[in-house]
Amino acid sequence: MNKQGQEKFLHYILERVQEGKEEEAKELLMENFRKQDEGTFSLTEIQEFIPKMIHLLKPDKLEEVQTVVNNFSSEFKKK
Repeated sequence: MNKQGQEKFLHYILERVQEGKEEEAKELLMENFRKQDEGTFSLTEIQEFIPKMIHLLKPDKLEEVQTVVNNFSSEFKKK
């Protein structure tokens, strides 16, 4: 994901995170983006990211975000 895509994804997720959990979510996302930039981001990283992020999301946004992340991980698997 390029920098512009990362920025859009960051804002997308932060809008769907529970109040007070924004900083934790941002740190998690920034770590994943750093690994993407370094070329060390893997399918394992995605699988670890999902349960961590689930605990930070607003319950009513969970299904929506899971769909987006699953679509991203399917694209990632193709690479």
